[in-house]
Amino acid sequence: MNIHEYQAKKLLAEYGAPVSDGRAVLKAEDAKSAAGELDGPIWVVKAQIHAGGRGKGHFLEPEAGEAGGVRITKSVSEAAEEAQKMLGRTLVTHQSGPAGKVVNRVYIEDGASIARELYLALLVDRVTSRVSFVCSTEGGMDIETVAAETPEKILSFSVDPASGISGFHGRRIAFALGLEGKAVKQCVQLMGTLYKMFMERDCEMLEINPLIVTTEGDLVCLDAKMGFDSNAMYRQPEIMALRDETEEDPKELAASKFDLNYISLDGEIGCMVNGAGLAMATMDIIKLYGSSPANFLDVGGGATTEKVTEAFKIITSDPNVKGILVNIFGGIMRCDVIAEGVIAAVKEVGLQVPLVVRLEGTNVKKGKEILNNSDVDVIAADDLGDAAEKIVKAVRG
Repeated sequence: MNIHEYQAKKLLAEYGAPVSDGRAVLKAEDAKSAAGELDGPIWVVKAQIHAGGRGKGHFLEPEAGEAGGVRITKSVSEAAEEAQKMLGRTLVTHQSGPAGKVVNRVYIEDGASIARELYLALLVDRVTSRVSFVCSTEGGMDIETVAAETPEKILSFSVDPASGISGFHGRRIAFALGLEGKAVKQCVQLMGTLYKMFMERDCEMLEINPLIVTTEGDLVCLDAKMGFDSNAMYRQPEIMALRDETEEDPKELAASKFDLNYISLDGEIGCMVNGAGLAMATMDIIKLYGSSPANFLDVGGGATTEKVTEAFKIITSDPNVKGILVNIFGGIMRCDVIAEGVIAAVKEVGLQVPLVVRLEGTNVKKGKEILNNSDVDVIAADDLGDAAEKIVKAVRG
């Protein structure tokens, strides 16, 4: 689960991390009063969407102006005007995709006097099963670009959970970033603060880009992105309350309400599978036979007819889907339940594209009988290779 920049900065401030003063604006008429609460003399207006690259992005609507999603202004009235231009418009960045995201809120904050821009991130390292720090002197850039072009400028290390964060971690980062004077002490304190928040709030990722050194020599978190472990949100009600469902894929949001593991992709063949490993194998074999999957969908081992019906609805709601492949290996999941769910879904939402079903495992004969005796137009498959070949052939004609 992700949150907006202004929400992340509020959380950082609660833990004592240095951030600029700012105000979130959800309505255009509130922009002027929000900007007036800040000291200036520079006001920075930032579009709030769950995508990076806002400053280099562009709006689809000409009314929003030619500037990107981060604008520097020199008066309260100018800040309010730029905020009003952004609200309700669609911002396209290299991370949002060509459709972009609608800006439903902006963040107006005090400008900062920047001497240096640095990069800092904390993330869960799946290899070591530890929290890792990543830092670089090349702040303000995409870390992927830095890694590709100048990897020697990136320092990365993990923290042993047994001993936890220590002062030497902060000093190691300060040295790598070339900090001097009071900024070194501030860095040590900040690393301890960020690690504490990361652990207590079940974060998955915290990126501060840029972390700046001001002309006065102080560290400030100028931008912040935070992602949290969705599986831990049951114990983080305050974080869960920050969720902005308008920023999420409607299909993924609908799937989450029925405990379905769904991820939207850009292919043409919708997949309904039980088990993450089998789902990955199904997507791979679709690629092998010359097409591409429109989604990852794991209905789980204990899916009911209702869950299968909802899964089918989600797949068919994607206009890019030109065919559907149902691939079920019945271990815990029963093939007859899948068959009943598919038939119920087809009758409820209709079937406008080819449907290939491969069933194997528990109650497979009963499942096949249910499908064969129904009036649903289903293409039966004997194995996974046969299923992939048939659905690609049906889609490609």
